[in-house]
Amino acid sequence: MNSFRTIVETPKYKINISHDSNILMLGSCFTENIGSNLQKLLFKVEINPFGIIYNPISIKNSLEILIENQKFTNSDLKFYNERWFTYFHHSRFSNANAEDCLLNINQAINAGNEVLKKADILLITFGTARVYRLIESGNIVSNCHKQPASLFSNELLRVENIISEYSQLIVSLKKFNPNINIIFTISPIRHWKDGAHENQISKSTLFLAIYNLTKSFNNIIYFPAYEIFMDDLRDYRFYAEDMLHPNEIGIKYVWDIFSKAFLSGSTQKIISEIENLNQAANHRPFNTKSDKYKTFISNNIKKITELETSNLDIDFEPLKSQFINLL
Repeated sequence: MNSFRTIVETPKYKINISHDSNILMLGSCFTENIGSNLQKLLFKVEINPFGIIYNPISIKNSLEILIENQKFTNSDLKFYNERWFTYFHHSRFSNANAEDCLLNINQAINAGNEVLKKADILLITFGTARVYRLIESGNIVSNCHKQPASLFSNELLRVENIISEYSQLIVSLKKFNPNINIIFTISPIRHWKDGAHENQISKSTLFLAIYNLTKSFNNIIYFPAYEIFMDDLRDYRFYAEDMLHPNEIGIKYVWDIFSKAFLSGSTQKIISEIENLNQAANHRPFNTKSDKYKTFISNNIKKITELETSNLDIDFEPLKSQFINLL
C-alpha cells in the first residue's frame, strides 16, 4: 500500500552519541530545538554560547573565539537603546549593565572553551548564507540588535568562501581537539523576509558548501533536517502559527529520526526511562499534599537512585532535585 509521502532515509551513522559524549552545538534556533531535547534527557551538552547565530561566518568567528578562549572587554561593548551588547552575540546577552553583560559573555566563553576541548561532537546548524556587514568596519555581524538598517549592508556568501573559511576552521578544530566529530545540519526554517527565491538560493549555497566539506574531510557528516521537513513533513500542521518555524510535533519527528541515527540501542533504552521520569516530574495532581502523591514522588526518587548505580556516566542530580523539591 502506498504511504502517500516521501520518506527521507537516514543511515545509522558511524558517529555515535551517548551519555558519555561531550556535545557542543552552535547555530540557528533549530540547534536549540535539538539541544533542548538532549538537555532534558541528561546528555552533557552546551548550546549556543554566543546565543542563536544564523550565518556560517559568524558561527566560524564564534568557534575561533572559543578555541582561543578570547575574552571580551569594555572596548568590545556597544550601547544602543539603553542596552550594552556586542556584534558577536545574540540579544539574549544584551544587558542594561555593562559589567553584567561582560560577565555573562565571558562565563559562556569559558564554558564553551572547556566543552570544545573535550567535545566528541560538534553540531553546527546553518540558517542562511545572507550576512550583514557593519558599514563602518566592514565586519560581518552575528546580530544587528535592531539598529537602523542604514548602518549595515547585506550580501549572499559565495559557496567557495564558505568552503575556504571552514576548511581552515576544521584544521584548527582538529588541531585543538583531535577527537572531535562534526555534524552539519541546515535549518528547515525559511528566511522569508528575503523572499522565496532568495531563500532557496541561500539554502542551496549552504548545501553546496557542506557537500564539499563532507567530501574533503573525515569525521564530518551531514544530517538532513531540512529535507525531512521539506519532503517528508510537507504539511503546515507541522509548523507553528507563523508557518515558518517547526512546531513541537515536527521537532519531535525530526528528533526521533536524529536519535535513531546517532544513539545506540542501549542509549535509546535509557532515554526512554528518563522520558518517563520527566513526565512524572511534570505531573501535577489535584492534591499535592496527599499520601498517594508523596508515595508517587518517593517511588520515582527510588527509581532514579537505582538508575544512578547502573549509569555512572549520567548526572541524574537535576532530575532527582526536581522530585525532592516536590515533597
